[in-house]
Amino acid sequence: MQIIFHTGAHCTDDDLLLKCLLRNKEEFSARGIAVPGPGKYRSLLKDAFAAMDRAEPASDARDVLIDAILDDEVADRLIMSNEHFFGSQRFAIEGNILYPLAGQRLGQLRALFPFDQIEVFMAIRNPAGFLPLVLAKAAPKRVREVLEATDPRTLRWSQTLSRIRDAVPDIPLTVWCNEDTPLIWGQILREIAGIEHGQTIAGGFDILYEIMSREGIRRLRGYLGQHPDMTEMQRRRVIAAFLDKYAIEEAVEDELDLPGWTHELVEEMSELYDEDAFRIQRIPGVQMIAP
Repeated sequence: MQIIFHTGAHCTDDDLLLKCLLRNKEEFSARGIAVPGPGKYRSLLKDAFAAMDRAEPASDARDVLIDAILDDEVADRLIMSNEHFFGSQRFAIEGNILYPLAGQRLGQLRALFPFDQIEVFMAIRNPAGFLPLVLAKAAPKRVREVLEATDPRTLRWSQTLSRIRDAVPDIPLTVWCNEDTPLIWGQILREIAGIEHGQTIAGGFDILYEIMSREGIRRLRGYLGQHPDMTEMQRRRVIAAFLDKYAIEEAVEDELDLPGWTHELVEEMSELYDEDAFRIQRIPGVQMIAP
């Protein structure tokens, strides 16, 4: 069985992505693709991981989990999603390491499903936006501790992904920059589902509804309807142009305010993030979806 696991860098789009996949549940099921609700597996996997801290999984653990998750559904491809799979906000950063538990978590997933084809899909985001996000609900003491222990200029997703590859070299990773998500939303959904690029999928505009004015959506749909033969790259350029004109400002801007941070620091971190994205594309076993 193909087991697809989606996680994210605590991105606002994670829940929306799962909702879109669930909107296609019936059609996917006819293709042998199962998209169970998160209530079917999140607590089960959490309990399984906790038990594995004490002992190896039982020989029938995999079959018991699959039966409980699928609930009599027959599938060749199982899609699961959990933005906290690599750790909650509390465990998203340690010193200068992003998601230090990622390799361990995927090692446990491999141990639970030893003979299945596992693939992981995940978003990354600019550390200048990621760090304020994971500290948004933290106590002031926790914020001080993280800022004192972390040099934000050294945060690299490429290091996290390389550690994952070292821990589970047989699990391929597909990643994308959260900042690019509106332009590649349809491709992300299709890649996770494992369907053809030209296949129609419900929810292909859902993310744009979140960040673009209704007038912009109406005009974009009209324009695309008048030009049905555009290539995927042409469609992305059109979407980018409409976003430039009709994006809802507060919906597309990150909160970048942390004690002691300056505009110059944020600019430096953003440049380093761009360089890191190019570095990620050269990591063996990692596919990056880019506009």
